[in-house]
Amino acid sequence: MKNQLPPTAILLRVADDRDDAPAPLPSRRARAAARVRGLAIDLTPLRISRDFRILWWGELVSHTGRHITVVALPYQVYLLTRSPLAVGLIGLVQVAPLIVFSIIGGAIADAVDRRKLLAWTQVGLASSSLMLVGGTLAGDPPLWFLYAAAGLIAAFTGLDAPARTAAIPNLVPRDRLASAIALNQSLFQASDVIGPAVGGLILARFGLVWAYAVDAATFLVALGTVLALRPLPPKHEGGSPARGWGAIREGFSYLRGRRVLQSTFWIDLNAMVFGMPRALFPVLALERYGVGPVGLGFLYSAAAAGALVGLLASGWVGAVRHQGRAVLWAVALWGAAIVGFGLSEVFWLALVFLAVAGGADVISAVFRSTILQERIPDRLRGRLSSIHFAVVVGGPRLGDVEAGVVAHLLSPTISVVSGGVACIAGVGLVALLFPQLARYHAGEET
Repeated sequence: MKNQLPPTAILLRVADDRDDAPAPLPSRRARAAARVRGLAIDLTPLRISRDFRILWWGELVSHTGRHITVVALPYQVYLLTRSPLAVGLIGLVQVAPLIVFSIIGGAIADAVDRRKLLAWTQVGLASSSLMLVGGTLAGDPPLWFLYAAAGLIAAFTGLDAPARTAAIPNLVPRDRLASAIALNQSLFQASDVIGPAVGGLILARFGLVWAYAVDAATFLVALGTVLALRPLPPKHEGGSPARGWGAIREGFSYLRGRRVLQSTFWIDLNAMVFGMPRALFPVLALERYGVGPVGLGFLYSAAAAGALVGLLASGWVGAVRHQGRAVLWAVALWGAAIVGFGLSEVFWLALVFLAVAGGADVISAVFRSTILQERIPDRLRGRLSSIHFAVVVGGPRLGDVEAGVVAHLLSPTISVVSGGVACIAGVGLVALLFPQLARYHAGEET
C-alpha cells in the first residue's frame, strides 16, 4: 500500500502549488489600456513639484497672450503696407535683440536668483504690450514704431527664457526631466493653438487695441505666479561664478569639441530658417485662401495643434535611446510637410500639412532639449539655455526674412516649397557633417 499524506499536508501542497503557479495573463483589453497609458503624456512632474506646477501655469497664460500679439502685429503691418516683405522684416528687427539679450540673460540667470529675474521680465513684457495699445489708440502708428515695439518684446523675451528653462532641472527629479520638458513643450503648443485662434477672433470682432490689451493682462497674471515661487538661486559647484564677458565666454567655451550639442543647434537653425513660412501667413490667408483674420489665426494655430497632439501621445519619448536619430527623422518630416503645405490649394488641406509639420517639430524639440539639459552642469544651464533659445527663436525670425525676400522676388508658393526642400537637404548635410548626432543615444557622454 502506498504512503498517503495527511489531509493537512495535502492542503499545504495545494497552496504551495498555487503560489508557484504563473499569474494569469492580462486580458487583451488590459494590454490595450496599458499601451494607451504608455503613450499618454506623463503628468508626474506637475503632480510632484509645486514650483514646477506654478511656473507651468503662469507661462501657459502669458504665452497664450503673447501669441495673440504674434497674430495681431503682422496683421497690422500688412494692413498698413500690403507688403509681405514688410511683415518679414518684423523678424529682422527682432532677431538681434533676441540673440543679444538671451545671451546676456543666460549669464544673469547663472548669477542671480532666477525668480527675481523672471519677475522683472514679466513687467517688461507687459509694458511692451501696453506700448502697442497706446500706439494703436493714437491712430495708425508709423511702421518704425511697430518695429520698435517688436524689438522691445524680443529683448525682454530673450532675458526671460534662459532663466525659465534653466530652472526646470532643479524643480523635478532627473528621471522626470524628459517628461517635464515634454510638458513644457505641450504648454507652448497649447498656447500656440489657443493664442492665435483667440487672437484672430478678437481682431475680427473687437480690433487691434483689445488684442494687445489682453496680451498685457496675461503678463500681470504671470507676474503673480512668479512671485508665488520659492527663490530659485543657481547652484555653483565650488568657487564664485564668472561674471560679465567672462561668464558669456565660459558658456560658449563649453560647446567647444562637443559635437552632439553643436549639431542640435545647427539642425534646428536649418529647420527654422528654411522651413518656417509664417511671415507669409497674412498674404496667404487674405489673398490665396480668402479666409480673413479668423483663417489667419487658424494658420498660426495649425502647426501648434499638431504639436499638441504629438505631445499628448508622447509617453514613449522616455523610452527612446537613439535620441539623435529621432531628431534627424523628425526634422526631415517637418520639411516634407512644409512642401505639402506650399503645394496645397485647399485651405483645410493646408492646415493638415501644417499640423503634421508641428507634430514632427515638437518631437525634435523634446529630444534636443533633453540632450542639452542632461549634459550640462547647473552653473552653466542659464548660459547654454540662452544659446539654445537664441537658436530656437532667432531661427524663425531669420526664416521670416528669408520667406519674405523669396516671396517678394518670386512668389509665396515658391518661397514655401523651396524652403521645405532646402530643409530636407539640410538634414542630410547635418547628418554628414555631424555623424555623432545619428550615433548618439541617451546616457552617452557628449
